[in-house]
Amino acid sequence: MSNRGRLALYTMLGNYPNTAALKEGKLSSPLIDFDFVEVKVANNQFKQIVREAKYDVGELATATYLQARSFNKPYVLLPAVLVSRGQHHTIAYNADHGHLSPSDLAGKRVGLRAYTVTTATWVRSILANDYGLDLNAVEWITFEDPHVAEYRDPPTIKRAPPGKELVQMLLDGEIDAAVVGDKLPDPRLKHLIPDHEAAAQRWAQKHGGIPINHMVVVRTELTKSRPDVVAEVFRLLRESKNAAGAPKNPEPLRFGVEACRPVLEVIIDYCHRQGLIPAPLSVDSLFDDVTRKLGA
Repeated sequence: MSNRGRLALYTMLGNYPNTAALKEGKLSSPLIDFDFVEVKVANNQFKQIVREAKYDVGELATATYLQARSFNKPYVLLPAVLVSRGQHHTIAYNADHGHLSPSDLAGKRVGLRAYTVTTATWVRSILANDYGLDLNAVEWITFEDPHVAEYRDPPTIKRAPPGKELVQMLLDGEIDAAVVGDKLPDPRLKHLIPDHEAAAQRWAQKHGGIPINHMVVVRTELTKSRPDVVAEVFRLLRESKNAAGAPKNPEPLRFGVEACRPVLEVIIDYCHRQGLIPAPLSVDSLFDDVTRKLGA
């Protein structure tokens, strides 16, 4: 396909302030007609990307992309962060069953939506590296399969009984702690990591950025046939972010390989140590000759 003419792109992006201008049609392009699928929660579509190659452009969790890359899925990464945040506040315990701290988790049962969820990967690594937790001393309880079908959870990971729900098991005392996400879903739950906001700030200063949750991927074929369109997608994503007036100190939504490199190096290391990927990957290998140059 020659580098000319408009192209329709079947696209999956979540609804965030930094995607609003693009999804609401406030930004125009002479090259692209976006066909946006409507989504309430973007992570519900991640399996469609890595199992069915359903979208031309899509939002994808970082750990999921690293696994997809390891299994040669037909997508390449754009150096464009859609979602990033501190992770220390996402793990909680039920204070009705007594006080709990990170050092108390050895021998306990901890719930995760899935073992390979990016937030859970960040949290496990924080607990291991910053609080000295032996991850093998924890009984990890999961509720969902990995996004990438070829990956198999380690044999030590246990599945919750059918019909059980993560938060209710935590409230009932069937698990001792759980990665519950950005907001505590019940007033009885407390943050496991004390002074989590300050801890998250220290982590970002030490590691060169805020943990990355979601980035953007494009079909590998698209970078070969229409590099101009791929560059245009990147431009529009950055303009949409700028239109939202996103915070800049520290910059949570980084664009460009070098801006993303420090945190990507950390999550690659974490994924390898935890067995999510079979071998370490270089940051540069996540991109190709087209996407690696974007934002440089």
